[in-house]
Amino acid sequence: MEPLVSIIMGSTSDMPVMEKAAQILNEFRIPFEINALSAHRTPEEVEKFARGAAGRGIRVIIAAAGMAAHLPGVIAAMTPLPVIGVPIKASLEGLDSIFSILQMPPGIPVATVGVNGAQNAGILAAQIIGTGDGEVMKEVIKHKEGLKKKIVEANEELKKIRFPYKTN
Repeated sequence: MEPLVSIIMGSTSDMPVMEKAAQILNEFRIPFEINALSAHRTPEEVEKFARGAAGRGIRVIIAAAGMAAHLPGVIAAMTPLPVIGVPIKASLEGLDSIFSILQMPPGIPVATVGVNGAQNAGILAAQIIGTGDGEVMKEVIKHKEGLKKKIVEANEELKKIRFPYKTN
Protein backbone atom coordinates (compact mmCIF):
# COMPACT_ATOMS: atom_id res chain seq x y z
CA MET A 1 0.00 0.00 0.00
CA GLU A 2 1.53 3.31 -1.11
CA PRO A 3 0.51 6.63 0.45
CA LEU A 4 -1.63 9.08 -1.53
CA VAL A 5 -1.64 11.80 1.13
CA SER A 6 1.25 13.05 3.18
CA ILE A 7 0.59 14.63 6.57
CA ILE A 8 3.52 16.81 7.56
CA MET A 9 3.88 18.71 10.80
CA GLY A 10 6.57 21.03 12.06
CA SER A 11 6.82 19.16 15.35
CA THR A 12 5.37 16.05 16.94
CA SER A 13 3.67 18.38 19.42
CA ASP A 14 1.20 19.03 16.56
CA MET A 15 0.11 15.37 16.52
CA PRO A 16 -2.93 15.81 18.83
CA VAL A 17 -4.35 18.17 16.20
CA MET A 18 -3.14 16.36 13.09
CA GLU A 19 -4.42 12.95 14.16
CA LYS A 20 -7.87 14.23 13.19
CA ALA A 21 -6.73 14.35 9.54
CA ALA A 22 -5.32 10.85 9.92
CA GLN A 23 -8.60 9.59 11.37
CA ILE A 24 -10.58 10.98 8.42
CA LEU A 25 -8.19 9.54 5.83
CA ASN A 26 -8.31 6.21 7.62
CA GLU A 27 -12.13 6.32 7.67
CA PHE A 28 -12.15 6.98 3.91
CA ARG A 29 -9.58 4.20 3.38
CA ILE A 30 -7.03 6.55 1.80
CA PRO A 31 -3.42 5.45 2.40
CA PHE A 32 -1.34 8.17 4.05
CA GLU A 33 1.97 8.82 5.73
CA ILE A 34 2.84 11.06 8.68
CA ASN A 35 6.16 12.82 9.18
CA ALA A 36 7.63 15.67 11.18
CA LEU A 37 9.69 18.13 9.17
CA SER A 38 10.65 21.67 10.07
CA ALA A 39 11.11 24.47 7.57
CA HIS A 40 13.52 26.09 10.02
CA ARG A 41 15.30 23.15 11.67
CA THR A 42 15.44 20.63 8.79
CA PRO A 43 15.21 22.72 5.59
CA GLU A 44 17.18 20.24 3.48
CA GLU A 45 14.84 17.40 4.43
CA VAL A 46 11.81 19.59 3.67
CA GLU A 47 13.21 20.33 0.23
CA LYS A 48 13.98 16.65 -0.45
CA PHE A 49 10.45 15.69 0.65
CA ALA A 50 8.70 18.43 -1.35
CA ARG A 51 10.62 17.84 -4.55
CA GLY A 52 10.18 14.06 -4.37
CA ALA A 53 6.57 13.74 -3.17
CA ALA A 54 4.88 13.70 -6.59
CA GLY A 55 7.36 11.13 -7.91
CA ARG A 56 6.51 8.85 -4.97
CA GLY A 57 2.81 8.92 -5.83
CA ILE A 58 1.66 11.46 -3.23
CA ARG A 59 -1.37 13.37 -4.57
CA VAL A 60 -2.11 15.82 -1.73
CA ILE A 61 0.02 17.23 1.08
CA ILE A 62 -1.47 18.38 4.39
CA ALA A 63 1.07 20.57 6.16
CA ALA A 64 0.64 21.98 9.65
CA ALA A 65 2.65 24.60 11.42
CA GLY A 66 2.29 26.95 14.32
CA MET A 67 3.81 30.33 15.07
CA ALA A 68 5.77 31.43 11.97
CA ALA A 69 4.01 28.66 10.01
CA HIS A 70 6.36 28.58 7.02
CA LEU A 71 6.16 24.84 6.41
CA PRO A 72 3.06 24.75 4.15
CA GLY A 73 4.31 27.61 1.98
CA VAL A 74 7.85 26.29 1.71
CA ILE A 75 6.51 22.91 0.62
CA ALA A 76 4.10 24.55 -1.85
CA ALA A 77 6.98 26.48 -3.40
CA MET A 78 8.78 23.24 -4.26
CA THR A 79 6.01 20.86 -5.39
CA PRO A 80 3.36 20.79 -8.10
CA LEU A 81 0.98 19.02 -5.69
CA PRO A 82 -1.91 20.70 -3.87
CA VAL A 83 -0.93 21.70 -0.35
CA ILE A 84 -3.48 22.17 2.43
CA GLY A 85 -2.22 24.27 5.32
CA VAL A 86 -3.40 23.70 8.88
CA PRO A 87 -2.64 26.64 11.15
CA ILE A 88 -1.84 25.38 14.64
CA LYS A 89 -2.87 27.39 17.69
CA ALA A 90 0.57 27.72 19.23
CA SER A 91 0.60 31.43 20.01
CA LEU A 92 -1.50 34.55 19.41
CA GLU A 93 -4.64 32.35 19.28
CA GLY A 94 -3.33 30.98 15.98
CA LEU A 95 -3.56 34.30 14.12
CA ASP A 96 0.15 34.31 13.36
CA SER A 97 -0.19 30.86 11.78
CA ILE A 98 -3.27 31.85 9.79
CA PHE A 99 -1.61 34.92 8.33
CA SER A 100 1.63 33.08 7.55
CA ILE A 101 -0.23 30.38 5.64
CA LEU A 102 -2.85 32.61 3.96
CA GLN A 103 -0.53 35.37 2.79
CA MET A 104 1.25 33.47 0.05
CA PRO A 105 2.73 35.29 -2.93
CA PRO A 106 1.09 34.96 -6.36
CA GLY A 107 1.81 31.61 -7.96
CA ILE A 108 2.33 29.69 -4.69
CA PRO A 109 -1.16 28.75 -3.49
CA VAL A 110 -1.83 26.97 -0.20
CA ALA A 111 -5.39 25.95 0.59
CA THR A 112 -6.00 26.84 4.23
CA VAL A 113 -8.43 25.48 6.79
CA GLY A 114 -9.27 27.00 10.16
CA VAL A 115 -7.05 26.98 13.23
CA ASN A 116 -6.50 23.37 14.33
CA GLY A 117 -8.80 22.34 11.44
CA ALA A 118 -7.04 19.08 10.59
CA GLN A 119 -10.35 17.22 10.22
CA ASN A 120 -11.40 19.60 7.44
CA ALA A 121 -7.96 19.24 5.87
CA GLY A 122 -8.47 15.48 5.74
CA ILE A 123 -11.90 15.89 4.19
CA LEU A 124 -10.58 18.37 1.62
CA ALA A 125 -7.75 15.97 0.71
CA ALA A 126 -10.34 13.20 0.26
CA GLN A 127 -12.46 15.46 -1.94
CA ILE A 128 -9.43 16.28 -4.11
CA ILE A 129 -8.55 12.59 -4.48
CA GLY A 130 -12.23 11.76 -5.01
CA THR A 131 -12.34 13.82 -8.20
CA GLY A 132 -10.38 11.02 -9.84
CA ASP A 133 -11.38 8.05 -7.68
CA GLY A 134 -15.02 6.99 -7.60
CA GLU A 135 -14.63 4.85 -4.46
CA VAL A 136 -13.20 7.75 -2.49
CA MET A 137 -15.97 10.02 -3.80
CA LYS A 138 -18.54 7.52 -2.49
CA GLU A 139 -16.90 7.70 0.95
CA VAL A 140 -16.99 11.50 0.88
CA ILE A 141 -20.68 11.46 -0.06
CA LYS A 142 -21.42 8.91 2.67
CA HIS A 143 -19.61 11.09 5.21
CA LYS A 144 -21.57 14.19 4.24
CA GLU A 145 -24.84 12.27 4.42
CA GLY A 146 -23.84 11.21 7.92
CA LEU A 147 -23.37 14.84 8.89
CA LYS A 148 -26.84 15.64 7.56
CA LYS A 149 -28.33 12.70 9.47
CA LYS A 150 -26.79 13.95 12.75
CA ILE A 151 -28.53 17.32 12.39
CA VAL A 152 -31.87 15.73 11.51
CA GLU A 153 -31.59 13.49 14.58
CA ALA A 154 -30.58 16.44 16.76
CA ASN A 155 -33.69 18.34 15.70
CA GLU A 156 -35.86 15.35 16.60
CA GLU A 157 -34.30 15.37 20.07
CA LEU A 158 -34.82 19.12 20.41
CA LYS A 159 -38.54 18.63 19.74
CA LYS A 160 -38.72 16.61 22.96
CA ILE A 161 -37.44 19.46 25.11
CA ARG A 162 -40.29 21.28 26.81
CA PHE A 163 -40.46 24.85 28.05
CA PRO A 164 -43.67 26.76 28.84
CA TYR A 165 -43.01 29.28 26.06
CA LYS A 166 -41.28 27.02 23.51
CA THR A 167 -43.40 26.96 20.36
CA ASN A 168 -41.94 24.04 18.42
